[in-house]
Amino acid sequence: MTCERCSDPLFILSVLYPDQDYVHLQNWLKQRLADFSRPQPADAALDQRDAFLITYGDQFTHPEHAPLRALRVFAEKYLQGSFTGLHVLPFYPYSSDDGFAVIDPYQVDPRLGTWEDIEQLAERLKLACDLVLNHVSSRSPWFQRYLNGYPRYQEYFIAVAPETDLSEVVRPRTNPLLTPFESSSGTKWLWTTFSADQVDLNYGNPAVLQELIELMLRYVQRGARVLRLDAVAYLGKQLGTPCIHLPQAHLVVRLLRAILDRVAPDVRLLTETNVPHEENISYFGNGYNEAHMVYNFALPPLVLHAFAAGQVFRLKQWAAALQLPSTETLYFNFLASHDGIGLNPAGGILSTDEIDMLVSRTLQHGGRYSSKANPDGSSSPYELNISYFDALSDPQDGEPMWCKVARFLSAHAILLAMAGLPGVYVHSLLGTQNWIQGVYQTGQNRAINRQKLTLAAVEQALADSQSRTAQVYQGLTRLLRARAASAAFHPYGAQLVLESGDAVFGLMRIAPDGSQIALCLHNVSSDQQPVSLDLNRMGLPEGQWQDLITGQRFILGSQAHLALPGYAALWLVPFPNNA
Repeated sequence: MTCERCSDPLFILSVLYPDQDYVHLQNWLKQRLADFSRPQPADAALDQRDAFLITYGDQFTHPEHAPLRALRVFAEKYLQGSFTGLHVLPFYPYSSDDGFAVIDPYQVDPRLGTWEDIEQLAERLKLACDLVLNHVSSRSPWFQRYLNGYPRYQEYFIAVAPETDLSEVVRPRTNPLLTPFESSSGTKWLWTTFSADQVDLNYGNPAVLQELIELMLRYVQRGARVLRLDAVAYLGKQLGTPCIHLPQAHLVVRLLRAILDRVAPDVRLLTETNVPHEENISYFGNGYNEAHMVYNFALPPLVLHAFAAGQVFRLKQWAAALQLPSTETLYFNFLASHDGIGLNPAGGILSTDEIDMLVSRTLQHGGRYSSKANPDGSSSPYELNISYFDALSDPQDGEPMWCKVARFLSAHAILLAMAGLPGVYVHSLLGTQNWIQGVYQTGQNRAINRQKLTLAAVEQALADSQSRTAQVYQGLTRLLRARAASAAFHPYGAQLVLESGDAVFGLMRIAPDGSQIALCLHNVSSDQQPVSLDLNRMGLPEGQWQDLITGQRFILGSQAHLALPGYAALWLVPFPNNA
């Protein structure tokens, strides 16, 4: 089996469906790829200027604009020069889960706007959108036709006898795996991994895969540059197995990658698999045949732990071991998102006591946590539900706001210094705190970090230089622009962890061509920390160095000694006259 054959979409189809008649799908795919066309974007490459904002399509409301138009207004006014990409979370009609129970994935929710609004956003920023491929809403036309007995849809979903032993199935939730629905032929117990309103699709049926491919190609034609494969780890269903990370799931990712390589090689696949690190990175495949990017899910809990503990041992140990299988793969680095802070990815890195400490801290800071079901019938913490600002700082402790902001910005300096492509959640950009009312209103823990805002209120807060929102926004914008100023922060550049003390997370970043370097130091404690750097051993020049963040200059000898204030971040580069 040659690599060329392995990258042939038609061959992958034959592996996915060895015992079925998939000729119709094969012929359809040949014709669909032959007919596919779209304008070729001019800026396909990524570099240190690239960063994505993660947001809902209805994040901002405005009395005169539809939400997607209000988002475009915000982007044009506040993202220029700092963000080049925009991940708009599911903007399709939905019934629950803030968009992830999709009713019709071919449409834009009319409450948000139109496809024209999406295309206009894609003209200005690199657009990332969600391919919600594991499930659909129980109100979707596909599922309603299934319940009503339409022959075409009878194999779109997975009916299981309620007495079936499903104890081996890995569960990301504590709700029942099977949900009963009344159909034209009686009660059906259907596979619902995430909720009773999110009914799993059956990828054992080639027609379901055809729908997925068609959706992907249409999103690309509408301007998508990154496709986020939501909950992709759960696609494979085989009784007697954990039903996570099965070969079928990886084959679907390979098929989508092979198709994109043929017709849209600039478009990148990003897999969303909130699982332990080694399982997560398995979706890189061999580095050339699956995802271009995976979420760096271990980063959020490890950065939080570093600041909570005031020491960086766990973070350093993990970061030093990070590897990529090829020069075509990247980590998508983030600290916060629309979901909680996943604890699964920290398994095997943080101890049980350390994870319990993060759970206790979250509760003390006004947050919540969610659990998952274990095979033995017990449950354990699955994710922390809290805004990242409040996760780092207790909202009730009376600590000065400048100190909380400094801590928050130092954490994000770590995010932006890491090799890979950074993503910043909109509520982090605005320094938003816990939305407890949302939890009470919806009954959902995740609502704590999903508050919708009026554009007028956001702009008013940004205009007040003393507000938390303005301080965080200005600080993050300054960090993003500092990152963009040096090729040392190129997403494909090298990364080395430095020996910089117990409370300082240090990285050396190196441009892909070796032309530029940066020494990045981040104090995770409130105390001043001494840092010693052996420039001679690292092969770096002594003399003048400059901090990219503040512009401050330093004279460093071959044995450099620095005093790093509490929660400070320094990104040092050789001053041009000294390089």
